Amino acid sequence: MLPRDPAQPHRTASTLELFFDLVFVVAVSIASAQLHHALSHGEFVHGITSYAMVFFALWWAWMNFTWFATSFDTDDWLYRVTTIVQMGGVLVFASGIPAAFERGDFTVPVLGYIVMRVAMVAQWLRASRGAGELRPATRRYAFGIAAVQVLWVLFLFIPSGPAQLVAFVVFALIEVSVPVFAEYRKQTPWHPHHITERYGLFTLIVLGESLLASANAIIDAGHELESFVPLISISVLTLVVTASLWWIYFWPPHHRAITTFGRSLRYGYTHYVVFAAAAAFSAGIEVELDVLTGESHLSNAVASYTVTIPIAIFLLGIWWIAIRENADRVVNTVIPIGAAVVLLDPILPIPVAVTALVLAAIVAVLVLHPPVDKRS
Repeated sequence: MLPRDPAQPHRTASTLELFFDLVFVVAVSIASAQLHHALSHGEFVHGITSYAMVFFALWWAWMNFTWFATSFDTDDWLYRVTTIVQMGGVLVFASGIPAAFERGDFTVPVLGYIVMRVAMVAQWLRASRGAGELRPATRRYAFGIAAVQVLWVLFLFIPSGPAQLVAFVVFALIEVSVPVFAEYRKQTPWHPHHITERYGLFTLIVLGESLLASANAIIDAGHELESFVPLISISVLTLVVTASLWWIYFWPPHHRAITTFGRSLRYGYTHYVVFAAAAAFSAGIEVELDVLTGESHLSNAVASYTVTIPIAIFLLGIWWIAIRENADRVVNTVIPIGAAVVLLDPILPIPVAVTALVLAAIVAVLVLHPPVDKRS
């Protein structure tokens, strides 16, 4: 298991990586559905904190595998088997998400997470045998990941409530410090185009999940409403918004955003909020439909915020890590202002429609102002 060449031409995502991503479709879908139910019943603090905790584990396990694969993917039988074990851990984790939301019981999610992470430790230990000068970094990864799993076991003994949330924040900060600890002297090689393609593929997953969940919710709502006009309007607006988010995300050349170790950390860590916001968008659409069908007693403005806040977070996140340094002054002005206008949408008489128009306008600006290379 030798380090991969970071300058390898035509490096693309493997079929195993695409297969690996599929299990995250299941987990993200369940997390988004649970967020929808919590928001629809007005349980905002509980729903958002539970979603943030669950999504952190999914994002971090996916990201760690992705960065390891860009450095040491051999695609032999042992690598494949170990990766499939990680996929099993994701499915175990996904099965425990409802209990985590409903009762604050993270037993099954932590068990699934540990399966994922122990498999990752095995990958790093195997890589250390042929890593050469990178051996210390690979062993620090293995030690750091294993040590943090002890903390997550202790997490199960903390009662649900504020103490559990504080412990989660502390343990999560320790978890995300492992790459800094492992690579502070010598960095493992990464392939910029391969890494950013992997992030783009995961973005497609969460956006696609949003479309699927929204479509299913619209179909279900059609059985309860006499008029299909509101549903047609929401369907069109959902498609316009999702397509606009896709267009905005893939506008900049992402590989320029990870030219150094520090920049790669910023890119990778900020994607937590980008991915989480994209997946939460579908929950907001479902909340809007619940209000429309009378299944939720939230006000129209509050329901609209469940849609517009994730969109604004997505816009600002991707602008900060990828667009800002590849855009001219016009684009760098339009996107932050557009995010602010989206947040004002719920107080306007035609909610969501304004958001769709704003996003379409941002896309038009991006078409007229292509990316610029500020490195020259």
